[in-house]
Amino acid sequence: MAGETVLIVEDDSTMLRGLKDNFELKGYRVRTAADGEDGLNQALGTSPDLIVLDIMLPKVNGFEICRQVRQTKLDMPIIMLTAKGQEEDIVMGLNLGADDYVTKPFSIKELLARANAFMRRRREKEPEVHRFGDCELNLVSHKLFRGGAEIALTPKEFNLLHFFLSRIGRALTRDDIMDSVWGSDVLVTSRSVDRCINTLRGKIEPDPARPTFIQTIRDVGYRFEVPDA
Repeated sequence: MAGETVLIVEDDSTMLRGLKDNFELKGYRVRTAADGEDGLNQALGTSPDLIVLDIMLPKVNGFEICRQVRQTKLDMPIIMLTAKGQEEDIVMGLNLGADDYVTKPFSIKELLARANAFMRRRREKEPEVHRFGDCELNLVSHKLFRGGAEIALTPKEFNLLHFFLSRIGRALTRDDIMDSVWGSDVLVTSRSVDRCINTLRGKIEPDPARPTFIQTIRDVGYRFEVPDA
């Protein structure tokens, strides 16, 4: 992580200082901004490797920062800091381009773990074979194997699983999944997404009733987790 830069945009000076100290202890170079205008200028002007972003900010809010960063095709991970019980804000931020969120008050260990996971995956080239549990998804042959046996997938299920595996650890809204897997020109509902996910769980989960990999985020969407990854 040497040389990797995190930009922290937070207007609470005590929290900002605490976050800065903890990220620096992990070896990151840290930039800070106490308002949205400064945060947006630094995000666009310095292209940090990671942005930790509060939503409620003076001058420019976190939603607008997300929107403008993604509009300019910058693809660094963005982790939002959100207030408890603000599911609508979480969904809006994710749909505008944020990758994940933590809810205040949050564990700094959890935030650092998510940041480190995003940075590790950002450094890695996507493999031709994704392995998780006893499953392997081969992107070349377009086949899924579980315990060495091939598991039949529909084209939609393959694309959905590949979408999840290329975004491990990210919070994904149903709208994001629909647009990326089904396409914005296809008439599909969130119920269709849920049905496809339930079918996919039956093919990859050790216990579909208690999913290990495809986690439901209540009122938000889904997150693909690989334990110990």
